[in-house]
Amino acid sequence: MTRLNVNGQSFDVDVKAHETLSDVLRNQLGLIGVKVSCAEGECGSCTILVDGVPATACLMLALQGERHEITTIEGIGTHHDLHPIQEAFIEEQGFQCGFCTPGFIMMAKAFLDENPNPTEEEASMAMSGNICRCGAHPYIVKSVMNAAERMRE
Repeated sequence: MTRLNVNGQSFDVDVKAHETLSDVLRNQLGLIGVKVSCAEGECGSCTILVDGVPATACLMLALQGERHEITTIEGIGTHHDLHPIQEAFIEEQGFQCGFCTPGFIMMAKAFLDENPNPTEEEASMAMSGNICRCGAHPYIVKSVMNAAERMRE
């Protein structure tokens, strides 16, 4: 049995040595906001925070999550109380199909926690590790800038 601390809660899960954290989060804990697109750590769709640091859940083994605080998109806001970053993505239309959006939001959260007053260029660079196949990158950067302003207020 493996104990994972996810979104402020402890979960005892039975995992096989080869199971990825993304699979366990999605299939055992029902946290489907963790999207798996490339399964190679290249696209960022599965980005989560591990002790506040962005990580690709598709490349992490579930066993590596032990003794760490894992945060998924489900852990930063609710339908009735959105996080300012989530509000900014809606306001700025920082998504098209929405598949990559949770990964971008988690990357934005880590970035803005470190740099609450970024330039547009810094925001663009911070988001460049994630891929939006729909081409919404300019709107994503606007969303990050909007979120930074919201979070400073």
